[in-house]
Amino acid sequence: MADFAPKHFRWRVQRRVGIVQLDRPERKNPITFESYAELRDAFRDIAHADDVDAVVLLPNGGNFCSGGDVHDIIGPLVGMEMKELLAFTRMTGDLVKAMLNCGKPIIAAVDGVAVGAGAILAMASDMRIATPEAKTAFLFTRVGLAGCDMGACAILPRIIGQARAAELLYTGRTMSGEEGERWGFFNRLVGAEELDEEALTLAERIVSGPTFAHGITKTQLNQEWSMGLEQAIEAEAQAQAICMQTKDFERAYKAFVAKEKPVFEGN
Repeated sequence: MADFAPKHFRWRVQRRVGIVQLDRPERKNPITFESYAELRDAFRDIAHADDVDAVVLLPNGGNFCSGGDVHDIIGPLVGMEMKELLAFTRMTGDLVKAMLNCGKPIIAAVDGVAVGAGAILAMASDMRIATPEAKTAFLFTRVGLAGCDMGACAILPRIIGQARAAELLYTGRTMSGEEGERWGFFNRLVGAEELDEEALTLAERIVSGPTFAHGITKTQLNQEWSMGLEQAIEAEAQAQAICMQTKDFERAYKAFVAKEKPVFEGN
């Protein structure tokens, strides 16, 4: 996907890491109807991209994402009929599903505001690194909506716990960077000047590993939400048996015997 040229966000591929930046820094990078759809389609394509093994979502201009654009999205939604509204909410949910099902680890690097749909983008990522200045808010109730948007009621409690998620989703209040780290929403906090490099370094460490197996890990992390323990253990047994047939498994064994570091190739 190195030649992929989206119209509504920045995209580049660097050492097998796909890098996404929303590109309206003067308005703290809001999302529009068009960028929702383009991001959804991009993550669907990433699932089949041979040159991308991980994705990093970076901030732009000191902010991650200010959510759905008030003028370009919320204004038009007020005048829509139910059929149009449901088409929109299903489309936004499809973006989250595309992120979950892309088969590649996603890292969100959060600085400044990550609110509304921006908070969802961070939530739907596999890992999150932030600055102490990060301000995350699931502020749907503040515009008269329910907190159950784009999978928030399913995913957020699994990250930070039911009661903490309920507080954020009922009140729409801001979660600070320090609070987000303490609650487990953020893996760690780093200074703003280190954020991009920290996220990219983590992504590059991941893509240097057994990327086919990483895809299996992502699938199991998502699918085991709805499994009982016995079903999950059996699913992992089958998944691991599949990974044991890969060349990367054989490469790791031979490297261990030779007292060398394995070089994985993703097959």
